[in-house]
Amino acid sequence: MAQHSTRKKNTRLIAAVGAIAVGALALSSCSGGSGGGEDDNTLTLWHYEGANSAMGIAWAEAIEVFEEETGATVEFEERSFEQIRSTASQVLNSDEAPDLMEFNKGNATAGFLASQGLISDISEAVEEYGWDDMLAPALQTTARYTEDGVMGSGEWYGIPNYGEFVTVYYNKDAFAAAGLEVPTTYDEFIEVLDAFQAQGITPLAEAGLEYPLGQLWYQLALSQADRQWVNDYQLYENPVDWTGDEITYATETVKEYADKGYFSPDVTGIKAEDAGVSFINGTAPIFVSGSWWYGRLVDEISTFDFGVFPFPDSQLSLGSSGNLWVVPERAANKELAYEFIDITMRPEIQALIGNNGGLPVAADVADITDEKSLELIEAFNAVNELDGLSFYPDWPTPTFYDTLVAELQELVNGTKTAAEVQEALGAEYDSYVDDFR
Repeated sequence: MAQHSTRKKNTRLIAAVGAIAVGALALSSCSGGSGGGEDDNTLTLWHYEGANSAMGIAWAEAIEVFEEETGATVEFEERSFEQIRSTASQVLNSDEAPDLMEFNKGNATAGFLASQGLISDISEAVEEYGWDDMLAPALQTTARYTEDGVMGSGEWYGIPNYGEFVTVYYNKDAFAAAGLEVPTTYDEFIEVLDAFQAQGITPLAEAGLEYPLGQLWYQLALSQADRQWVNDYQLYENPVDWTGDEITYATETVKEYADKGYFSPDVTGIKAEDAGVSFINGTAPIFVSGSWWYGRLVDEISTFDFGVFPFPDSQLSLGSSGNLWVVPERAANKELAYEFIDITMRPEIQALIGNNGGLPVAADVADITDEKSLELIEAFNAVNELDGLSFYPDWPTPTFYDTLVAELQELVNGTKTAAEVQEALGAEYDSYVDDFR
């Protein structure tokens, strides 16, 4: 890659990560100067998972196990996602760097830090502890980066210990009342949508103001795609044809869904939260969305039973590893960090993630005792067995999320044709990705 191209790419990544200096002083002031290195037997740990989340519960247990087994002390400093995201480059280039922290996966986030030398190449630790044997190929993709920060190959810069994916949630009671079975083919899926629509029920909980509609668009493309197409789209292996069958099918089908009334005519003003609530309260019987909703659905749905099924006739699904454990290059206690990561990969810690509504990456299914959690884990494992995790539609460029939301709004509003939307998306994609080829 030409030198000027690398500089251009890094400039764009810096813009994507955000105004890095903004908020750095605030984070530094609240850290109390407690970066790694004050005590050779102290592990400074940052993460942003809630205490009652699956990961928060599991990692709290891992802290207790770590302290008991090593005799070291964990100094846990809770940071919000936004604090870590917006100040990472500044903090990691200072004496305030922790020994271990959770960070978002992807080219413009963990990849950027790797390309700047701010997080450690942990390949030797991966080999020593055997973490690569615990992670399915698609889960490894977000943990490895080239020297330019492109995921999918190169050295290891992080380890995920949970996963996520998009599936189809459905209201079992609504299906039974309508005399409908779970669809196993795409034609049957459309028959279900038509049956609800004919009864005056809008079948899909959907949101065009945020991510759900873009994820539906990508899932439709995946239903026509193979792994090589995913690699081209996400990993820049070959140019993507924005007039090709996969994208054309997805764009035209979203428009068809809108015209047939499969989701609300007001979809462009609906947020993800509103879409999720419409499923939770029983208004919409089907919700195509992520595993991150699962625990909430279990907690909040009380008037009906719900289940999940894979998007019919698709071998590929949206999803990836969860966020990564990364070890800052300036960490004082890297070996302690590796020991802690290894504890979070143990079956008993993985089981805690699984039994509290999360998706462990290395759990023994026999250790999952919660029936509802097991349903989700088995669905996730089925995707992994097919090497089906295919990441998310907005990952290829730092600004693609906003572009995709805006263009799909134009599509369903009828202010742009499918061809015009694809042309705009392709121009945005290529203007960034061309620098990596």
